[in-house]
Amino acid sequence: MAKISSIHILFFVFITSGIADSATVFTLQNSCAYTVWPGTLSGNSITLGDGGFPLTPGASVQLTAPTGWSGRFWARTGCNFDASGHGTCVTGDCGGVLKCTGGGVPPATLAEFTVGSSNAGMDFYDVSLVDGYNVKMGIKPQGGFGNCKYAGCVSDINEICPSELRIMDPNSGSVAACKSACAFSSPEFCCTGAHATPQTCSPTYYSSMFKNACPSAYSYAYDDASSTFTCTGSNYLITFCPTQS
Repeated sequence: MAKISSIHILFFVFITSGIADSATVFTLQNSCAYTVWPGTLSGNSITLGDGGFPLTPGASVQLTAPTGWSGRFWARTGCNFDASGHGTCVTGDCGGVLKCTGGGVPPATLAEFTVGSSNAGMDFYDVSLVDGYNVKMGIKPQGGFGNCKYAGCVSDINEICPSELRIMDPNSGSVAACKSACAFSSPEFCCTGAHATPQTCSPTYYSSMFKNACPSAYSYAYDDASSTFTCTGSNYLITFCPTQS
């Protein structure tokens, strides 16, 4: 998967012919015991869900994406917005607004997609911890054909987060998120500079901790082999705080 600064969105182009286009339905489900505020960011001009919205415990919402759509979803936590949609979030904040127009502030668990360019085009998807972790998250294909495996992180990394990477909730005093080691701004942790290729950027102590906890999630920028999944003609269930894969 290509790494584009801190924005880790996939862009693939597939060429097919003679096949009718169809839409992809994303169902976002909140299985957390608290409200989350999903943020959405598109890699093209189609913004889903107006960029962000509240999702109470047990609630779900469906968002429809056209063929060729690419983008990401993440959960914001500890948010407080006024009637005009301005406010702040403890994690995943996107400029102090309810309806995101840009990415969330790391650390945040990400669900990333590139939808095929036609009904027979292959979708690419992953759950990424490259920008850190805030909540458990899973992607489950619904229908479709091909590999279509579950992708996600069902372990609570906040419980094992090293003290130097913790983000604390100022209200509860508990660990709200776990930063990526790239927060240290060191090339070997960020896969930059002399470490900007798959050959020179290897797993670190910190990324290995993420990988051991969540084997099917991206743990660092070049963790493609075990972390990128494909499916064709599927809809997707994205669960915040899944209990199992």
